[in-house]
Amino acid sequence: MRNILLTLSYDGTFFCGWQRQEYRKISKGEGKTEQTRCTKKLRTVQEEIENALQIVHKQPVVLYGSGRTDSGVHAAAQAANFISPIDSIPLENYIPALNARLPRDIRIHTAEEKPLNFNARFNAVNRTYRYFFYCGKTPPAWEMNYVWPLYRYPDVAKLNAMSSCLRGETDCSAFAAAGDKSVSKYRFIDHAVFFMQGEKLVFEICANAFLWKMVRSLAGTFIELEKKGGTAEDFFSVLKAGDRKKAGLTAPAQGLFLWNVAFKGKRVYP
Repeated sequence: MRNILLTLSYDGTFFCGWQRQEYRKISKGEGKTEQTRCTKKLRTVQEEIENALQIVHKQPVVLYGSGRTDSGVHAAAQAANFISPIDSIPLENYIPALNARLPRDIRIHTAEEKPLNFNARFNAVNRTYRYFFYCGKTPPAWEMNYVWPLYRYPDVAKLNAMSSCLRGETDCSAFAAAGDKSVSKYRFIDHAVFFMQGEKLVFEICANAFLWKMVRSLAGTFIELEKKGGTAEDFFSVLKAGDRKKAGLTAPAQGLFLWNVAFKGKRVYP
């Protein structure tokens, strides 16, 4: 029995998120008599990798991710672990063995052995996300699935003045999507900062954990407030109100990347 931690990247464009999905019923028709039909299983990153692991191990293997990403969201360095019931496969062979059986939009980059009680979700001390905006006139065609085109250059100084309100233990209720089931809406935010990369504006945020659609809600709110001439005080008022209706729009999924997962350091609980 070995506990193996994988670091992987994926293009989320054609995935319905990270988490394995069951058959889902979709309403069809209008009025009181609604018909339902079952769709085929939704394509997810977790299931694709578990399928590859099953081929390699010749039996089902469960994969545990450090966190879930939504439909259309990408990952530069997601982390996930699994318990291997065999020890005949050299550790370094997992990378080519899995990549050979995975679709092109998922790649395994590293594999390392961890103690049996290690869990990618519960042992992570923080997670970093990056959201990419395109500020030029027209994004290249190959960038369209990975940026939110703004067609203007926002004031980075004003954006950073607003994002500086997020440092430390913060009640993030104003940026939780409806239906978020988190017991506590407090999160410990290490940093939240904007910076330019060529014609791209990047929003980077690092925290112990995130609420459902929290980063996209923050990204949309910052851009909306900046465009209206808002200040750090305006953002702080939204933050303290704790009401999602007072925040801005939810940014599109395609600009968001799970950028890094850290396992060293002290984990701070909300």
